[in-house]
Amino acid sequence: MAIIRAEALEKVYFTQAEKIEALKAVNLEINKGDFIVINGPSGSGKTTLLNLLSGIDKPSGGELYFDGFPLGEFTDSERTVIRRDKIGLVFQSFELIPVLTARENVEYPLLLQKIKRVERRERVDEILARVGLAEMADRFPAQLSGGQKQRVAIARALVTRPEVVLADEPTGNLDSEIGQKIIKLMLRLNQEYSVAFVIVTHDLSINKYAKKLIQIKDGILSLREVNSHVEDSLAKCLEK
Repeated sequence: MAIIRAEALEKVYFTQAEKIEALKAVNLEINKGDFIVINGPSGSGKTTLLNLLSGIDKPSGGELYFDGFPLGEFTDSERTVIRRDKIGLVFQSFELIPVLTARENVEYPLLLQKIKRVERRERVDEILARVGLAEMADRFPAQLSGGQKQRVAIARALVTRPEVVLADEPTGNLDSEIGQKIIKLMLRLNQEYSVAFVIVTHDLSINKYAKKLIQIKDGILSLREVNSHVEDSLAKCLEK
């Protein structure tokens, strides 16, 4: 069963002057262990799609299913719980809380889940070590580089042990070298935890790692490639 399944998903906005069809009849399945890369120009509907998949926004038409259940029948509170417990979000602008340390930023979603203190500490320490930030746990965002901030954001997205991580231009504010390190980190976590990743990006260098490569243009989604042999290239990449 797909973690998230979109069927004929549509999103329409109305202005005083016009009707804007941001997404048109989108069909998409996200399964356990997927590493999906979605390419598209600015204004093509990439961020709108992520907002719908995460339940932040509601579609104008079609249906979205999470673990087989239609999200359209859920209340706002129920969708918030799904997003809190099952979906990790990584933003281009990091969205870290500036008055909290790296450790506290990562711990924050566990507080919302009411996880006990001992388990919170264990989970945070584990994931910070996995992203290579154990020694910087007590630094504030202003004391971190762009790449370090993004790793904190990834740790925060993964600490709740979600089924899927949705990433909006995760390398967009980083130089190419740091960007590649971030993608390799995501690939490693995808393989080790079987967490599905969906990445929308302008960065075409990420495409070679995609298990599913998708194009979005003018709100229309089209499958470009399914790479069933990607595991071999990933293994070589992660050995470096």
